[in-house]
Amino acid sequence: MLHHRLAPRRHRFEYGLFLLCVDLDELPALDRTLRLLGWNRPNLYEFRDSDHLPPPGESRQEFPGDLRRSLRDWLAADGFPVPADARILLITLPRVAGYLFNPVSFYFVQSRDGTPLCAVAEVGNTFGELKPYRVPVTAGGGCRFRRVVPKHFYVSPFSPLDLCFDFRLQEPGDRLELVINDVTADGRRVLVSTLSGRRRPLTDGQLVRLTARYPLVTLRVITLIHWQAFRLWLRRLPWFRKGDRPEDQRGVLRPHPTVQGPRSSPVPPKPMSAASSPIS
Repeated sequence: MLHHRLAPRRHRFEYGLFLLCVDLDELPALDRTLRLLGWNRPNLYEFRDSDHLPPPGESRQEFPGDLRRSLRDWLAADGFPVPADARILLITLPRVAGYLFNPVSFYFVQSRDGTPLCAVAEVGNTFGELKPYRVPVTAGGGCRFRRVVPKHFYVSPFSPLDLCFDFRLQEPGDRLELVINDVTADGRRVLVSTLSGRRRPLTDGQLVRLTARYPLVTLRVITLIHWQAFRLWLRRLPWFRKGDRPEDQRGVLRPHPTVQGPRSSPVPPKPMSAASSPIS
């Protein structure tokens, strides 16, 4: 994973991690066959439906767990209904020893004949909030997805709320290539974030090897985030408090008390035309 901040000062870091790529329909079978991964139950690695977006109008506490239904309901509310038999791939961090911090998860939705329909980026922050963004297939078709959309979500204290996300996603194959840039309204890049890697089979043996290489990966991620934030603070980058502009934090799921009023309801964001800046 690479982060490269371009403004107001340059700051770059890169670190390794691993993510799960699962077909939501295969979770029951994975739960039965893998000893180290549990679905909606305790294990060394856990995948829990309730860690992800609830259906529109429901809180995490009310959400019993049906991520497929939740995603389809959210897409329908966004004006993009998908077939009931759609295939949904999810790329995400699992819980590790019961602990989860997940900066972003990606859903790739296909028809049963394999036609890409859309992607959804589910962005999280350190306040436990979530915000999903639908990313359409590019005009050229294929397995690429692109969207530039106002963030309206507090992710980093060093990034103002009036920036946009520039999602440039590719459906996972043998390799993973995902890009999320922070850009200004006129397309100028402020922060480049990329996720890249190679696909490996999901087996207990592979999980043992990954555990040895990336022990407590979710704790590692949250620790590195705070370490890099501390370094930016030492460099005196401008600091934006979460509670200063609650009106600009819109469509937030599981809202923190700093987000109040009707703007925190889970309404999908409005689309914005794509910027023309090149992929880094």
